[in-house]
Amino acid sequence: MDKSEYRIEYFEENGFVRKECKKCGSGFWSRDPDREICGDAPCETYSFIGKPIIKEKTADEIRESFLAFFESHGHTRLKRYPVVARWRDDLYLNIASISNFQPFVTSGKVPPPANPLVISQPCIRLEDLESIGKSGRHLTTFEMMGHHAFNKRGVEELYWKNDTVRYCDEYLKQLGVDRDSVTYKEAPWMGGGNAGPCLEVVTGGLELATLVFMDLGLTQNGGETNIEGQWYKKMDTYIVDTGYGLERFVWASKGTPTVYDAIFPEMIHELLTLAGREHPLETHREQLMDIARLSGVMKKKEIAKKLNMTSDFVKTVIEPIESVYAVADHTRCLAFMIADGIVPSNAKEGYLARLVIRRSFRMLKTLTIDTPLEELVISHIKLLHNSFPELEQYVDRISEILSLEKTRYEETLIKGERIAKQKLKEYRAIGKMPLDAAINIYDTHGIPPEVVVEIASESGDGVAVGIPDDFYSQVAKMHAEEKKGEVDPVVVSQKERTKTSPKTLKLYYDKPTETEFEATVLDTFDDFIVLDKTLFYPEGGGQPADTGFLTTFAGTDGTELRVEEVLSVDGVILHKVAGAANSIDKGALVRGRIDYQRRMAHVRHHSATHIVLWAARTVLGGHVWQAGAQKGEDRSRIDITHFKRISREERSEIEMLANKMVMRNEVIGVHIEDKNEAEKKYGFCLYQGGVPASKEIRIVQLGAGEDVQACAGTHCSKTGEVGPIKILRTERIQDGIERLWYSAGEAAVRAIQAREELIAKSAAVLRVPQEKLPATVARFFDEWKQLKKDNERLREELAELRVGWLKGHAKTINGMNVIADVLPDADTKGLMKIAAQLAEAEFLTILMSKQDNHVSVVSSVPAIHKTRISASVVVKRVCEVLGGGGGGTPEIAQGGGENVANIEEALLAGLRVLEEESL
Repeated sequence: MDKSEYRIEYFEENGFVRKECKKCGSGFWSRDPDREICGDAPCETYSFIGKPIIKEKTADEIRESFLAFFESHGHTRLKRYPVVARWRDDLYLNIASISNFQPFVTSGKVPPPANPLVISQPCIRLEDLESIGKSGRHLTTFEMMGHHAFNKRGVEELYWKNDTVRYCDEYLKQLGVDRDSVTYKEAPWMGGGNAGPCLEVVTGGLELATLVFMDLGLTQNGGETNIEGQWYKKMDTYIVDTGYGLERFVWASKGTPTVYDAIFPEMIHELLTLAGREHPLETHREQLMDIARLSGVMKKKEIAKKLNMTSDFVKTVIEPIESVYAVADHTRCLAFMIADGIVPSNAKEGYLARLVIRRSFRMLKTLTIDTPLEELVISHIKLLHNSFPELEQYVDRISEILSLEKTRYEETLIKGERIAKQKLKEYRAIGKMPLDAAINIYDTHGIPPEVVVEIASESGDGVAVGIPDDFYSQVAKMHAEEKKGEVDPVVVSQKERTKTSPKTLKLYYDKPTETEFEATVLDTFDDFIVLDKTLFYPEGGGQPADTGFLTTFAGTDGTELRVEEVLSVDGVILHKVAGAANSIDKGALVRGRIDYQRRMAHVRHHSATHIVLWAARTVLGGHVWQAGAQKGEDRSRIDITHFKRISREERSEIEMLANKMVMRNEVIGVHIEDKNEAEKKYGFCLYQGGVPASKEIRIVQLGAGEDVQACAGTHCSKTGEVGPIKILRTERIQDGIERLWYSAGEAAVRAIQAREELIAKSAAVLRVPQEKLPATVARFFDEWKQLKKDNERLREELAELRVGWLKGHAKTINGMNVIADVLPDADTKGLMKIAAQLAEAEFLTILMSKQDNHVSVVSSVPAIHKTRISASVVVKRVCEVLGGGGGGTPEIAQGGGENVANIEEALLAGLRVLEEESL
C-alpha cells in the first residue's frame, strides 16, 4: 500500500517521525526520534510485565472510560450486538465491532444506526484455539471497543484519519500512558470484503488498538489496489473502523504474566482449587514473569531452552496452568454463545460451540476436575454480572444444554474406539493416517484426534497419526463461514438481461385478494415474460410461486399462456410460461389470472409458519431459531434449532398455543419500517427468514407483537383467517435441528379427517368402540408378544424333534455322516438353527425348505470335516440348480432360488458335490 496513505497531518503537527523497523521492516510513527524498532511483538519483548503502563483498572472501568470519552466527542453509544451474527448470511460468529455493520452499512446500501457511534462489542474468534491458555494473550472471547464514522463521498465528512489518530492519542493520555513510548505501525488491513490502510497502536511490546481507514471494497475482476493477492477498489463510502482491545488495556494496567490473570483471576483461583493445585505465581513467580516477557517474541520450545526449563517443570507446572487458563477462557466463551442462542450441533455456529465444549471436557479431565462444566460456566456468569447482567436469565438453558452435551460426548467416546480402529485399518498399507482423514473422523463422528492417536499407539498396527498443534484451529477456520455455492450462470444471464428494466409493481401486496389484473409486456426472452406490474407472487422465503395464465387482448384469437414459474431478479419479476413467450409482442396488453385456491393455501400456510414459530419459541425457549421453511398447499414444514427431541407433550402445547392465537383472531399487521429503527425496536429476531439488503424493510407482525419478522411473503389479514393448525409430526433431521410438519385451514381439516378415518377403520377391524381402541390395542399387543414367545418355544421343541429324527436318517458318504432333506414349514432361521446343532454332533447337512415360490438352502460342515469340504461350495452348487445363489463360510452357508420344481434335483446335486469333491 502506498506510503502516502499514512502521511497524516496530526503526526506532522505533533512531532512524530516515520521510521522503518530494523527487525521486521514495517513502517511506523513515533515521537522518539531515536527509536529503531516498531515496538510490536516479536520485535520487542513485553516490557509491561511486572511494570504496568496504565494505572490499574478493571474491565468495567476501562469500558466506561472509553465509551464516555467518545460520547464526549459526539459519538452515540450503542448496546452490544449478539455474538452470533444473525444479521449476516456469510458469517456465523461476530468477530469484530465492524461486523455489526457489514455488508449493508459499509457498502452504503443501509445507513448506520448512528453516525458517528461508539460500542464495546463482545467478539468470538476460534482461529487461534490451540494458542488459548498457552500464548498468554490469545482469547476466544474478547471485547472490541470501537468508534466508527461512516463517510460518503460528495457529502460533508464527519472525520477521517487525522481526528482518528488524535482521538487515540488523547485517550491514551487520559489513561496515563507515556505517549513517547507509543508507536503507530503501518499495516494494511482486510476483512469481510473490505480493506484499507491501518495503524496498529503499540506500547511496551503490546498492541492495544488498530485504527483502520476502510475505503476499499473487494472486486472480482481487477481493481486499484492489490492486498495479498486480492484486488480492491475505492468505495463510495469511507469508514473509520477502530478496534481497541479492552482486555489488552486491563492487562497493561495490571502487568500480570498473562491476560488471563488480569481478566478473570477469580475463575482461575476456583479452577485451581478444584484441581487441588497452587497457582505457579505463588511458587514460581520470577520464572513465570520471565516466561511471560518472552512469550510475544519466542515460541514455547525456544523459551524453555533459553530459560533452561526442564521437561518435568513444563509438564508439572506450565501445562496444568495453561489448561486452567484455557478452561477459564472457554467458560466465558460458552456463556455468551449459549446465552445468545447458539444450540450445539454438527453444523454452522452450533458446530463451533460444540468444538469449544468438547475441548473444555477434555481439559477438565486432564486437570481431574469433576465439577460439571455447566456449573463452571454459571460461576463465570456471576463474575460478569456487572458488565452483562442479561446472561443470568439463561442459566437454566445453559445447565440443560451442557449436561446433554456431556452425555453425548461420552456416548461418542464409547463408539469412537470401534470407529477409529476401522479407520486405522484403511491406512495400514501406507502406515500413516493423513490429516484430512483425521479431520473427517472428527467432523463426521466427533472423535477427537487425541483419542485416535491413543488407539493407534495401543493397537500395534503401525499406523502413525500426525496431528498438528493447530488441528482445532484449522477445523474452526473451515467452519467459520457459510459456504457459498457456485454462481449460477443462468441467474447471471437473467440479471444482465433485466438490469435496465424498471422494477415490477407488486400488486400482490397492494391487492392481495384480487385474482385478475391487466399489465403491459415490457420484455420477453427465453421462456420469460416481464410485465410492468403483476399479481403473481414470485418464489421466495420458502413460499412457492403463484401459477395461472396470461392472456392477450386479441378477441377470440387471443393467446393464452400458462404461467408455471415466477422469479424475482433484483426487483424485476419474470413469468416463466409454457409455450413461446415471444409470441406476445413487447408493449402488448395482457390479462393475468392467478390460481387463487393455490395462492390462499400458501397464504394460510405462510401465516401459520409465523404462528407455529412463535408458539415453538414460547414453549421451547428463546434459543429456537428458524433454520429453514417450506410452504405447500396441503402441508408445510419449519426447521428450528433445538437441543433435544420435541416431546409429545411439547408438540401438543405448541399446537394448542398456535390455535389459541388463531381463535383470538389477532391482526396480522404489515408495514414498512426503517431497518435501523426496526432492529432497535424488535432485535435481530426480525431475521428468522433471512436478512433483506435494503434501507427499509417489510415488517409482518402478529397481534401486539408476539411475533415480528422481516418478511416478503403474502399473509392473511387476521390470524383467524389461517383456520385450524394441525401439527402432523416432528422429526430430527440433523443434530440440533427439529422439523415440524403441519397443515393449516382446509388442509388441516382434511388431515384431521384422514386421521379420524384411520382410527375408525382400526376400531372397526378390532370391533370395539373408538374410545376403547388404545386399551384393546395394548391388550392385543401383550397377547401377541406372549404368542410370539410361545411360538418360539414350540419352534425350538420342533427343531429338537427334527434333529433327533434326522440323525436316524443319516447317510454315509466318503466316511462322513450326511443328512440331506427337505423340511416342510421351516424358515431360513429354523434351518440355520437345526444345521448348527447337527454340525456340533458332527453331522454334515444339506437342508432345504419351500415357501411359496422360493426354496431356502442351508449347509453346515462339522469342524472335523472342514478341511475336506466347504459349506459355501455345497450351497452355491445347490442354488445353481435352483436358479439362485448363496454363500457363507466353510462351516455354514445359506442361499436360495426360485426354481421350486428342481428341488429334488438340487438335493442330488449337493450330494454329488460331497461324493466328487470331498477328500
